[in-house]
Amino acid sequence: MPNILKKAIRDIPDFPKEGVIFKDITPLLSDGELFRRAIDIMYKKFKNKEIDKIAAIESRGFIFGSALAYKLGAGLVPIRKKGKLPYKTINADYDLEYGASSVEIHSDAVNKDERVLMVDDLLATGGTMKAASELVEKLGGEIVGLCFLIDLTFLKGIEKLKKYNIYSLMEF
Repeated sequence: MPNILKKAIRDIPDFPKEGVIFKDITPLLSDGELFRRAIDIMYKKFKNKEIDKIAAIESRGFIFGSALAYKLGAGLVPIRKKGKLPYKTINADYDLEYGASSVEIHSDAVNKDERVLMVDDLLATGGTMKAASELVEKLGGEIVGLCFLIDLTFLKGIEKLKKYNIYSLMEF
């Protein structure tokens, strides 16, 4: 089934900068059946893991994280770019393929020993997910796994995340 999903991902050359081939997930999202299949596959993988919260990373991670939180009956924790959350936050800096950035989480978003599934649309260099996971752990959360729609294996992001249980629906 992931082959059907994989065919719905289109390449956009030279976006957001020259030399980058962007994996556009919008065709998958715009097809109700394919989007439902993607969420159902993620759900089946984690339905028996007793997940308390889904920590979804801005912005496309919100799409998958929200649907998955609903299906799992879990709470949703947004992890956002610095300066976007209204309450007290903690933050972590990280490097991107083409720059640096910072992510934040509300200081009361995760309680000690809560079981958290981290969700994003794509694993590239692993920097964003590593920083986000460190924030959840700093608050006392137990990370059950990291879930991605896509793993860009040639960028070797998995190397930064070896200590976690990682699941991706498809690889490029």
